[in-house]
Amino acid sequence: MFDVGFSELLVIAVVALLVLGPERLPKAARFAGLWVRRARAQWSSVKAEFERDLADDELRRTLHETQASLRDARASLQEAGSSLRRDFESASDELMRGPVPPAAPLERQPAALPVPSAGEASPVPVPAPGAVPAEGGVAATPDLFDPDPEQSMHAPMPEPPLPSDEEEDDHEAQGGPDAPQR
Repeated sequence: MFDVGFSELLVIAVVALLVLGPERLPKAARFAGLWVRRARAQWSSVKAEFERDLADDELRRTLHETQASLRDARASLQEAGSSLRRDFESASDELMRGPVPPAAPLERQPAALPVPSAGEASPVPVPAPGAVPAEGGVAATPDLFDPDPEQSMHAPMPEPPLPSDEEEDDHEAQGGPDAPQR
């Protein structure tokens, strides 16, 4: 705190010895030491109190920031929860109403086609059933979702034939794993 070196302390000690004398100098030194200790203790208590106040302020600031972030998180969770609840309720209502019938495919009706008389051919060609139109139009096709049981992966497989006695004899004669060693 003060820039006092050894030489300054030596000068102060010599002056104190001359002014107080050898009899009162030890008593004065004890008294000065007592006051120096009290001053240091007072300074450290003020310093500790100041540091505690700073730490309290820092804790309060951190607490307020944490509370604000928790409020924001709570609001976003409530918003997400209410959104999820609305979605769930709409899905539940939709299920309660039952399945929605599929929309019928729109058929294109020609506008005012001339009707052919009994002996004339039709001016508009009519595709044969199962035929694919040339320009990407819609044509009637066989049902694609009706699987053929013979081609299906889920059709039962035929049982493999059991080996006959002759095949077993041939296998043993060739030195199969069950054949006796010679």
